[in-house]
Amino acid sequence: MYDLLIKNLQVVQAQADRVDPLDIAIKDGRFAALEPSIDPGLAQETVDGSGLTAFPGVIDVHMHVGIYSPLEQDAVSESKAAVMGGVTTGITYFRTGQYYLNKGGPYRDFYPEVLEISDGRYWMDYAYHLAPIASSHIDEMEMLLTEHGVSSFKIFMFYGGYGLHGKSDKDAQKEFLMIGDEDSYDIAHFEFIMRAAARLMKQYPDMADQISVSLHCELADILNAYTRIVQQEGKLTGLRAYSAARPPHSEGLAIWIASYLAYETECLNINLLHLTSRKALEAAMMMEKTFPHINFGKEVTIGHLMMDYDVPTKCHAKVNPPIRSREDVEFLWENLLAGNVDWVVSDHACCSEELKVSGQENKDGNIWVSKSGFGGTEYLLSALHSEGTRRGVSLPHIARLVSAAPASRYGLNHKGDIAVGLDADLALMNTATTYTVRAEDSESSQGYTPFEGMELTGEIVSTYLRGQRVYHEGHVEGPPLGRYQARPSPAPAD
Repeated sequence: MYDLLIKNLQVVQAQADRVDPLDIAIKDGRFAALEPSIDPGLAQETVDGSGLTAFPGVIDVHMHVGIYSPLEQDAVSESKAAVMGGVTTGITYFRTGQYYLNKGGPYRDFYPEVLEISDGRYWMDYAYHLAPIASSHIDEMEMLLTEHGVSSFKIFMFYGGYGLHGKSDKDAQKEFLMIGDEDSYDIAHFEFIMRAAARLMKQYPDMADQISVSLHCELADILNAYTRIVQQEGKLTGLRAYSAARPPHSEGLAIWIASYLAYETECLNINLLHLTSRKALEAAMMMEKTFPHINFGKEVTIGHLMMDYDVPTKCHAKVNPPIRSREDVEFLWENLLAGNVDWVVSDHACCSEELKVSGQENKDGNIWVSKSGFGGTEYLLSALHSEGTRRGVSLPHIARLVSAAPASRYGLNHKGDIAVGLDADLALMNTATTYTVRAEDSESSQGYTPFEGMELTGEIVSTYLRGQRVYHEGHVEGPPLGRYQARPSPAPAD
């Protein structure tokens, strides 16, 4: 007997070239059968999926749960928002220092606390990327991999001399990162992180393809110089000013440096995060040609695909790197369609209205005092479907961008597609329904969204996590079933 049978679906498989009408049978939390017609008598429960399209559960591999609110609160509210959008697995970037747990110290003490707080609070499956901030963290990377299943590590290239929200000096950044006088968060530190990752790839060859280093590519020197110029000139305001203060060539130059470091250190898997512009994506593609033996992962966010710097929600859309010009948006879409973007994410960072635009000085949308980041995981699949299909992106291509490619890159080998043996993670969408984004409809505690007022075609009706329904027709269901995902996970047995 199957535990669950969902009949009459249009099934999107990442490895297919078309969408097929199929029934889906689930047993013990895994996909057990995919056939044109399965007898309902073989299942304990049968659901009619007529009119719905089944996508693999979305794997949102760029989130920041716990950055602005305590992790114990954020894990609940933001994972509820995630499953509303068909997200069944989220991987959060986490680090020591200010924000997050507001603690420094060794990961051997820090990370078990993160896992303890997380346990029992997520409605989606979850994992963490970790950033070696102090030099001593580099020596802990092997422990994090072998004892905790952390196979991906992050570098914030601008953190050494520029703040999370804007201009900052190096002494303030040391305090922000909670590192000692002997530590320097600089290019040499980034090199040593890559060397450590390369050693892990050689030491653990069975995991080598799914050990990686991810980089936020912007350079503090460029940001400081251009922030000073933009503020002194006073000609630009809002998101246009913020984009000019963190110009696209800062991304491009950082990508060149990161790529050469990967070459020098033999760190063969690097992920270039949230590419925002023509200059950034062109730099990434140039580096692929220059260093063909390095496996580059090129990531774009749904925010940078759906908004330009004239978006009406203004400072609510402040994020790092910034929202760019309409020309940059169109370039990202052209290359996504051409296959030059590897995966799409939300970069979800729930930042409450009170934090985002707090104070009288920000009543008119002063971009310089607004906090950076916003949520949006709940709109990831719907927005990509809505705008992507209009531009000619196929449904299997969408499934690769938000499920299969992230799963493969980050070691979630039992997830990422609708196939027998994989986790039965599903997002059931009515592809004909058009709805208007309203922040008040989201489970997120943010209270606003820069996507406000957008009309999206393709609404999530139900979300299943390992065969259990966790969201249905506007309501999050049941207790939190999310499990920690140690990576790389074993592939399902044949």
